[in-house]
Amino acid sequence: MPVPWFLLSLALGRSPVVLSLERLVGPQDATHCSPGLSCRLWDSDILCLPGDIVPAPGPVLAPTHLQTELVLRCQKETDCDLCLRVAVHLAVHGHWEEPEDEEKFGGAADSGVEEPRNASLQAQVVLSFQAYPTARCVLLEVQVPAALVQFGQSVGSVVYDCFEAALGSEVRIWSYTQPRYEKELNHTQQLPDCRGLEVWNSIPSCWALPWLNVSADGDNVHLVLNVSEEQHFGLSLYWNQVQGPPKPRWHKNLTGPQIITLNHTDLVPCLCIQVWPLEPDSVRTNICPFREDPRAHQNLWQAARLQLLTLQSWLLDAPCSLPAEAALCWRAPGGDPCQPLVPPLSWENVTVDKVLEFPLLKGHPNLCVQQVNSSEKLQLQECLWADSLGPLKDDVLLLETRGPQDNRSLCALEPSGCTSLPSKASTRAARLGEYLLQDLQSGQCLQLWDDDLGALWACPMDKYIHKRWALVWLACLLFAAALSLILLLKKDHAKAAARGRAALLLYSADDSGFERLVGALASALCQLPLRVAVDLWSRRELSAQGPVAWFHAQRRQTLQEGGVVVLLFSPGAVALCSEWLQDGVSGPGAHGPHDAFRASLSCVLPDFLQGRAPGSYVGACFDRLLHPDAVPALFRTVPVFTLPSQLPDFLGALQQPRAPRSGRLQERAEQVSRALQPALDSYFHPPGTPAPGRGVGPGAGPGAGDGT
Repeated sequence: MPVPWFLLSLALGRSPVVLSLERLVGPQDATHCSPGLSCRLWDSDILCLPGDIVPAPGPVLAPTHLQTELVLRCQKETDCDLCLRVAVHLAVHGHWEEPEDEEKFGGAADSGVEEPRNASLQAQVVLSFQAYPTARCVLLEVQVPAALVQFGQSVGSVVYDCFEAALGSEVRIWSYTQPRYEKELNHTQQLPDCRGLEVWNSIPSCWALPWLNVSADGDNVHLVLNVSEEQHFGLSLYWNQVQGPPKPRWHKNLTGPQIITLNHTDLVPCLCIQVWPLEPDSVRTNICPFREDPRAHQNLWQAARLQLLTLQSWLLDAPCSLPAEAALCWRAPGGDPCQPLVPPLSWENVTVDKVLEFPLLKGHPNLCVQQVNSSEKLQLQECLWADSLGPLKDDVLLLETRGPQDNRSLCALEPSGCTSLPSKASTRAARLGEYLLQDLQSGQCLQLWDDDLGALWACPMDKYIHKRWALVWLACLLFAAALSLILLLKKDHAKAAARGRAALLLYSADDSGFERLVGALASALCQLPLRVAVDLWSRRELSAQGPVAWFHAQRRQTLQEGGVVVLLFSPGAVALCSEWLQDGVSGPGAHGPHDAFRASLSCVLPDFLQGRAPGSYVGACFDRLLHPDAVPALFRTVPVFTLPSQLPDFLGALQQPRAPRSGRLQERAEQVSRALQPALDSYFHPPGTPAPGRGVGPGAGPGAGDGT
């Protein structure tokens, strides 16, 4: 037996409170009033013309409150109509004006003035009724004796019996005096239909109503109409709208008992059913059984759509009203969540089919609209401008905040938050902060929003990544394509991969002595489970392929195999790096034809600028040759070790990332240190020199510190 996701089986839907009504006999309207008052009803209706408000000449009677009650007006015991009784509560408003003579002389100037004050008050009270398609106005005359006239006090009420209206209709009532001294009272009364009346069998129009059951079986919803085979009736499905007329969805004239099946995906909270017998002046009964159903609310959000009308205006299209708020957010490529731009922008209340506007100057594909419900749960998110402006762009959104005295601050919106510019943080926007600020000042950023408190700017990032290195990357890719076939043929090199992790050693050939020191370090590392590649051992390949092609092939193979690139910094290497960071190209210098370090910078720098270096690169320098602080800040985003004092940590960084720390690491460090020590002594203490002659710093090198 299937389990229904909701079960509602009611005669004509969920019934309201059942009413037991008083019966009035006779077709005539009547009026009566509180004890002490006298009242009468005019014999005929009047025109509904309230007129303008005029000043009261003194104390007047004014309606203060309307009270309604449902009754039945019956011709016979089983021939009744629904009727609306209205009670108008009255009070004395206004006051007598003091005569000028009385104010002057402190007494009554004329005994005739007292007579109006002791007279009774009369009023003509109008009741106006509107209930589509009926409208009428009646006039009630009320008189209050002088004994009950007390300023600001209620004097009682006058009751009108009664206004006939159709079952299930909405009646709007107004009350005012003629002439009108105050703003009219108004009241709206929703009349019940046959479901809410205990005496429905006394109203002929209720007798022929079809009986409707609503139930569910699995994913299907059944409307079961239990009527006789001879009865003809109409059935309509529609979306009930809070504002505006209902939106019809389906209508059919049927005969006899029927079972109509609806798919559960068609259910929304405002889906209502109207049923009526196909007879003249028949009563139409409406039920909306899905208002509280969770699946219907879920379907409503799935059916909702955001539509972009112009650059700044959009609307929410949905079958029913949605209590929700919307705000702009910024969505960056890469799958990160859309970040709300609140503040500086604010949340906006959303009304279905009502045009909304955001104060944008320009559109952008990364701008999206996200909508939340009353419980602040994200329900809907669409990037409206992406259809017309293309896919998401790799742009950075800058938020400008303006303060007093023309003070302003800038931050770049990133997944981790808004990074202040300039900043020393390690994020992408912080590393390129100076370039972003330069582009903002030169007008290369697109302004999206602006007001007194701040502004939003979209600055392109792709050029920072590709512009400087576009030609170099193209050359690298071409060489990579040519060399990939060669590398596939090097089976002996692939077999050597099992001997240990690959390590590519890069250095600047400052002089021949430093090259011997690098060769000693490479030879010592080969004694460990490492496969070391260095240009000293590949002179023939380097000459045949060229430095750029050789390095790119080695770097690509090393990183694909999970290896590590070792940057060995010296004063010459630091100078070359600084030159690249400032100018983007390496000028001519005293470097040999086999110096791969110069060529390697074209492919190394993008890895550092784009944050791909950690885990794939390490740095190193020799203790007495260079201080780690002299290494450019960009390259200190990876570990930089001094040798041989930090050999254990250096060798640990060269191991596989997931390899356990070997207990023999200290022993291997001592082995490398012993192998390296003769080369260090030869470099720092050349034969014939009495003391260390080499300085520390970017300008240090062989011969520095000799005083020559």
